Amino acid sequence: MPNHYSGHWLLLAINPIREIVYYLDSLGNDWTTYPDMKVLIDTVLQAFRAQRDIQTSRRGANSITWIKVACPQQRNQIDCGYFMLRFMRDTLALGRLKIPTDYFDEFKCAFYTKDQVDEIKEEWCQFMIKRCLVCCSDVNPT
Repeated sequence: MPNHYSGHWLLLAINPIREIVYYLDSLGNDWTTYPDMKVLIDTVLQAFRAQRDIQTSRRGANSITWIKVACPQQRNQIDCGYFMLRFMRDTLALGRLKIPTDYFDEFKCAFYTKDQVDEIKEEWCQFMIKRCLVCCSDVNPT
């Protein structure tokens, strides 16, 4: 789940059944930096639990586990959106149900290189171009 808070993009991977939130932030901040986000996600998980009539201990929201994932860090103040997209792509590409706390061995690095950031920028541009072509052909068929 991409999240945008205070001008910064980060990624949350949420397992609502196990009540685990994996937190990936290319600035390295803790989730406590964004208290409104944590309250929102905890509330959503509590509502999910109530809707599914899932019994929990009296701890309530405290039973929700937040795991900060040590992921590649950005070196500037502008690439957070691309990092979030790259985290999402890497996570989905591997098809794993659990995210390790020290990110994936296949992509483990302190920083993404310029080429790795450019790669996700190019993929995003290609995706948007294809999407726009599909939308335009639906609106104005020829």
